[in-house]
Amino acid sequence: MSTLYMGAEHVSPYVIFSGDPWRVEILAKYLENPVKVAFLREFNTYTGMYKGISVTVTSTGIGAPGAAIAMEEMYEAGMQVAVRMGTSMALKDDMLGKFMIPVASIRRECTSSTYVEQGYPAVADFDLAAVMNETVLQMGAQYRNGISCTMDGFYSQMHDSKFSKEYGRNLTELFDELKRMNVIGIDMESSCMLVIGRLMNVKTCVVTMTTVLENLKKVLEGQDRKDAEDLLVRTVLEGIHNYHRKFGKK
Repeated sequence: MSTLYMGAEHVSPYVIFSGDPWRVEILAKYLENPVKVAFLREFNTYTGMYKGISVTVTSTGIGAPGAAIAMEEMYEAGMQVAVRMGTSMALKDDMLGKFMIPVASIRRECTSSTYVEQGYPAVADFDLAAVMNETVLQMGAQYRNGISCTMDGFYSQMHDSKFSKEYGRNLTELFDELKRMNVIGIDMESSCMLVIGRLMNVKTCVVTMTTVLENLKKVLEGQDRKDAEDLLVRTVLEGIHNYHRKFGKK
């Protein structure tokens, strides 16, 4: 599908996952000697060097099913460390343009339930997440840890659409419920990737940039959005480098 036609020799133990296939192109520009491994369906994959470390970046498309496929294929190719690099919707008004690095995620997507019972927790690797926290500060940015929630319904659970309004769906109740539980943000992939990574014994964490607030009441647009995503890409790459320096050398 995305990589295995090329063989495991084309994939690094360090893998960065981007939902957006075109964000992969942004990251590839920061790699030395990037090699396009494949671009099939929503899976756009490069491998290159960053400060002497081999790094693979691949896209997953939107949602947990594609993310699970990407995780499976990268694991078969030798992945040992996985970072979801994406965007998220915050439920805290002061988070727009800041990093969200969840310590855990509520499993309201369905894909992870095909792997393990619902009671199994979706928890980040603490060492990897801690290094990413430190790296965000080194980059002059701000982050928040906490619990996120992963859901399947983009238009039915995350923001209004023409149809949702006609159908009479009230998203305010959902947002209020999550805020009572001190959930800091919402996305569509994280809990699935954290569960699968933990089952695979792959060090996994999530580093996202807050680009929208609940129900799109405020959105990063234009150059602000481009700058935020560029910072996201550079921060995750630098975080991989920092993690390798601290934990990758025997």
